[in-house]
Amino acid sequence: MSFIGIDLGTSFIKGAVLDLDTLRLLHIQRVPFPEPLPGKPSLYREYDPQVVLAAVRDLLASLLPFAENCEGLVMCSQMHGLVFSTDKGEPLSNLTTWQDQRVLEPHPSGQGTYFDVMQQRLNPAEIRSMGNELRAGQPVGVLFWLAEQGRLPGKEGVLASLPDFVLANLCSARPVTEITNAMSHGALNLETLAWHAQVLADLGLQDLGWPEIRPHGSVVGELVVGGRRLPCYTPVGDYQCAIVGSLLHYGELSLNISTGSQASLLRPQVEFGNFQTRPFFDGRFLIGITHIPAGRSLSLLVKLLSELAEAQGVALADPWPYITQAATRAGETQLRANLAFFNSSCGDHGEFTNIREEELTVGHLFRAGFQNMVDNYHASAHRLAPDGKDAWSNLVFSGGLVQKMPVLREMICDRFQVPYRMCPTSEDTLLGLLALALVFSRLQPSVEQATSMLSQNYKE
Repeated sequence: MSFIGIDLGTSFIKGAVLDLDTLRLLHIQRVPFPEPLPGKPSLYREYDPQVVLAAVRDLLASLLPFAENCEGLVMCSQMHGLVFSTDKGEPLSNLTTWQDQRVLEPHPSGQGTYFDVMQQRLNPAEIRSMGNELRAGQPVGVLFWLAEQGRLPGKEGVLASLPDFVLANLCSARPVTEITNAMSHGALNLETLAWHAQVLADLGLQDLGWPEIRPHGSVVGELVVGGRRLPCYTPVGDYQCAIVGSLLHYGELSLNISTGSQASLLRPQVEFGNFQTRPFFDGRFLIGITHIPAGRSLSLLVKLLSELAEAQGVALADPWPYITQAATRAGETQLRANLAFFNSSCGDHGEFTNIREEELTVGHLFRAGFQNMVDNYHASAHRLAPDGKDAWSNLVFSGGLVQKMPVLREMICDRFQVPYRMCPTSEDTLLGLLALALVFSRLQPSVEQATSMLSQNYKE
């Protein structure tokens, strides 16, 4: 038996055939995520949803010939995407993503930004009940921005996350959502697992077409391909899916390090504190610190260092092997970095300080950046569990950046002083989709048991 898995990531749209008999990822393919629409203000990030749909359809067409006994489609996605859609999944707006920061524009009242005004209209208990997640980049911010300008479409348009919209379009069905993608909108009450009616009223968003929240593993519709009818299951958030793919268990601290990064712990029930709380699978929850600066910030440094060469028409080859070697050779450095070059859990003003002539090199620059990442992970871990390492027995690394940079991994381990293990594959979200397919196909009774089965399989 096999499924097809699709991951709508920030940089790439990835797909694979998920072999449920051998527990392997087969025929992995990826295509770049479409470019944002040009000519928009600097704080906006919009995409043509039809271009995204075309890329997904092409990927499915290339995978289906390798999945003769395919029994369904599972999907995860970058979180916080927003599209207004019809009842049949036709787009009524452009796609905005988590990188859209228009809510940081000045509010006409003069009381700060749209985000400031939005935050002022909510009380601390409401923000806490939504998992302490209110921040720029969430759909609720874009919706509030539209509401304040009198530009909301009303109930004729259904709110849809990116994967919910894509799947609704593929199946010609009304967009629905499940709990992890419902959370990504920024208006879910974690105490009731329903839309937060009071928050929506406070922000003037109560009359929108909010999607129905379905349980994990619900069938949204069927994809008809070549005479076959494939059931399509409710998509999930890539954050939770990557955690599943890391095969995380209780007593382990997850460090997912890629374009962005997160520190997470698994909890058996909802828990609130000086951290974010997100729903997981099997009725469990994750506590975490997300949007910790990582690959996105490092890529800005690479862009800066490449600018002069590119201005001369010189295209640099892959710079990362040299960066890794130079940072390893540099060793400890007095140079200090703050990689918060954009709005993040660590602030929004980056800097380099204590610059000395002999340390103004690529190796020292990136070594300082890595050290800042290590400090951020350590501080985040102790926000999650002030008792420190007594709350976990080892680290679990996942994400492409930490996979390919041993020097970063070693620096983290030196700081935490506990054992670690790697996610068994660099394709953590696709492995997470494999675990979910085992459950949705009823081959395994729960996600926890599916991950235990995969852990044993990869150990062998």
